[in-house]
Amino acid sequence: MTIDYDVVIIGGSLAGRNAALAATHLHATVALVEPKVNYGLIYHHALGEIAKLAQRLNGAANFGIHSYSADTAQDNYLKGRTPTTVFSEKSQISIEWQEAMLYARGVVSNVQEQNSLAILAAQGVDVILGSGEFVVSPHLAFAVNKRQLRARTYLLASGSRPAIPEIEGLENIGFFTLSNIWQALCESPILPKNWVIIGGVPQSIEVAQILARLGCSVTLVVNHPYILPNLEPEITQLLQAQLEVDGVRLLTQTTVTQVRRIDNQKWIQAGDKAIETDEILVAIAQQPNIESLNLAAVGVKWHQHRLMVNDKLQTTNRRIYACGDVLGGYELANIANSEAKIALNNALFFPGNKVNYQCIPWGLFSYPMVAQVGLTEKQAKRRYIQDEVLVLRQYFKTVTAAQISEETTGICKLIVLRNGEILGASLLGAEAGELINLIALAISQKIKINQLGNLSSVYPGFSEIIEQTAREWERQRLNSNIALQDFLEGFFDFRRNWNI
Repeated sequence: MTIDYDVVIIGGSLAGRNAALAATHLHATVALVEPKVNYGLIYHHALGEIAKLAQRLNGAANFGIHSYSADTAQDNYLKGRTPTTVFSEKSQISIEWQEAMLYARGVVSNVQEQNSLAILAAQGVDVILGSGEFVVSPHLAFAVNKRQLRARTYLLASGSRPAIPEIEGLENIGFFTLSNIWQALCESPILPKNWVIIGGVPQSIEVAQILARLGCSVTLVVNHPYILPNLEPEITQLLQAQLEVDGVRLLTQTTVTQVRRIDNQKWIQAGDKAIETDEILVAIAQQPNIESLNLAAVGVKWHQHRLMVNDKLQTTNRRIYACGDVLGGYELANIANSEAKIALNNALFFPGNKVNYQCIPWGLFSYPMVAQVGLTEKQAKRRYIQDEVLVLRQYFKTVTAAQISEETTGICKLIVLRNGEILGASLLGAEAGELINLIALAISQKIKINQLGNLSSVYPGFSEIIEQTAREWERQRLNSNIALQDFLEGFFDFRRNWNI
């Protein structure tokens, strides 16, 4: 059998493109089969920055109310005047929706250029546009555009799409999903005022806060008693309080049963409440893009919208690997890229690398940001003897940098063993997305908590919160070890009495 490539990547995600580029750096022959990449995530983060800036400078109520012409927006953008500079030049700060979207389109254009198929092709990736499926006759191959691609290994990085719940009337009324909301709104001259968001995934919470800070009326409906039930309870309570401060109406433990149009207006039945709205966003979950790949024919198994893979990210067909949200779960770019690196190395070389999710952080781009890595308190106390698990907490109001920048809302929570091993961390607060990387590195390198407590960070800086929280470990150990505490007190009394 003739082998055309070392690896064929079935793409459709940014993780797939990253994996293709990494394969060329390893001097592998690689083909990338790609129907289309969705850049909605980049729009999402660009508009998130605008929303934060609007809230910080003048409040979301002033954002988008006063109108500028599209020509003015275009002129500002061509002159290099981003929303930051435009805002700072006005005593009464305001900006229209078209200008915000123009800025977002500029960001997306830059990212598209950096990750373009032309650049991949120039690096040696054989880029094939189209959709295909696996075939087994006469040998395992991936068929696309009337061509069979034969490779030693294959990598599934085809991403996911929104799962749509069965709600009476939903399909007839029309709605947005996380994959199309920003691109669709990009073509709209105005931002719809009233929104209902169905579902409590990380991105739906981010969208709810963005829309609220852009001056919209937002209702977020979730089935669970709390948004994101896997977060630490303290983090959840602070986040829900912040959402409500921003104007998001939260309906927890509530199910949407019906959607109707009455007098040209959309209505949602959520529990015992009827809610009038302009637009609906459905964001309950993601489902992997695998239906058209003919996986059953090549022995790849899945269960309840999740591909079955081992800790080497190998599917039940040993020549086919997978990475990213095609595996199921939340759509998180850094986790997808981490999986892509491991899967690619295993696919190209000896499959010895294992994925360790305890060392991979993830973040919720709310304001303040939420970030988490490793085990939560509940998970740790299930896995270890409860008396061996110590919970360390510190609040951002104790950090000088937080006081200076007036960003004192936040908490750092570390879960450690009595011997100093770090099991996990959860943060809500300014720079949480950067701080969690330091803790993730400590976990992966088995750095003990006392070493974090001995950091000498640049002052003032937000990393002070990690030092302060880490020092709580020593205090808790001393408080739990009375004999040692008595010895130390006696030792220092002796030194003071003898002036040693």
